[in-house]
Amino acid sequence: MKKPSNRQNSPVAFNYIENKEYSIQPIRWLLKPISVWPVTDSSIVERILSVVLLIVCIFLIASTLVPCALAIFLDETKDLEMKMRDFGPLSNWILASLKYVSLLTHVGDIHRCIKHIETDWRAVTKLEEQEMMLRNARIGRFIAIFSATIMHSGVFSYGIFRGMTLSAQSTESNNVTVRPLPFPFYEKIVDTTTSPMYEIVFVTQCLSTFVVNSVGVGTCSLTAVFVMHACGQLNILMSLLDNLIDKENEKRNSSQKFAVIIEHHLKVLSFVSHIDKITNVVCLVEVVGCTLHMCLLGYYCILDWNQGEMEGMVSYAIILISVIFNIFMFCYIGEILSEQCGQIGETAYMTNWYLLPGNTALSLVLIILKSSIAVKITAGKMIDLSLSTFGTVVKSALAYLNILRTLINVT
Repeated sequence: MKKPSNRQNSPVAFNYIENKEYSIQPIRWLLKPISVWPVTDSSIVERILSVVLLIVCIFLIASTLVPCALAIFLDETKDLEMKMRDFGPLSNWILASLKYVSLLTHVGDIHRCIKHIETDWRAVTKLEEQEMMLRNARIGRFIAIFSATIMHSGVFSYGIFRGMTLSAQSTESNNVTVRPLPFPFYEKIVDTTTSPMYEIVFVTQCLSTFVVNSVGVGTCSLTAVFVMHACGQLNILMSLLDNLIDKENEKRNSSQKFAVIIEHHLKVLSFVSHIDKITNVVCLVEVVGCTLHMCLLGYYCILDWNQGEMEGMVSYAIILISVIFNIFMFCYIGEILSEQCGQIGETAYMTNWYLLPGNTALSLVLIILKSSIAVKITAGKMIDLSLSTFGTVVKSALAYLNILRTLINVT
């Protein structure tokens, strides 16, 4: 989509529809294919299509998750090392299913946030306010597109490398060639050694991978776009506080300006609360999942290093980088929001409040007190997402990796 033009000289020239589309377009691209995009205001055809996509996505997730679980728990031909390798994809599908269910239950909240964004763009009447919002919208778009590129390329490259490393498998005793699949599959469900069943299962697993990836990417992109929009509104709020004092007519205009500031502040806090409501469960799953996956992927890299399988180690290293990037982006987004919210109280304190009428000056205390309460994106309302949380996740993953290596070596 073409970036909105900034050459507006009057309120009439502001195209809020174009600006809103520029802001939310990446999450529409990512959420529509997995049927998480709200269709409340859409036509009947789009609603039916959304239901069909939902059924297809659930089928694709289950078509990989169930055979993978059966291969781990029922296939007695696999040793402990092979089952440990298969447990990584299984855990990824299970955690993605939890995130998918959580997103589906909050489609209404996503719709309210989108409407809130539209209202905010409609209310823009100054060029500098539009510049602030567009600057943050560009950051949100960049995070969404970049995370989609990194995560999709990471997981798909894993599937490609895995297929390459398994392509040289020898034949079984009955001279039936074993053809590789990207992910574990319980052979007693269907015979994948013959065509066209092998091709059907292979394509199904690839499509399932796309759905699972889209759930993770959509969650990260949704959080990034919404949080960066909130940051843009907080920047506007700080600008309003800076311009609260009108030296020529401060007594006449300050009360009206202060009422606008209070209303704007409450709207931003309400928007942030909706973001946390949408993301707190998926963020908890993300924190737990990334800790588990970093531990497992580190273990897989060590195994391949010891066995001299460089192709496998490269594939695991690529997906490990994408997992680390994913949890870093969540924590970085949470850090930005907390920092921006904390600056509101500081900006209010640094205004020339002593020039205001007594009642209005005292009212600034309300903003300062409200801003002193940390506003954060949380994981399950238990863990605050920040850069320190990212460090904790990495250290926890390394600790669990050492425990896993010890347990495996003992057994």
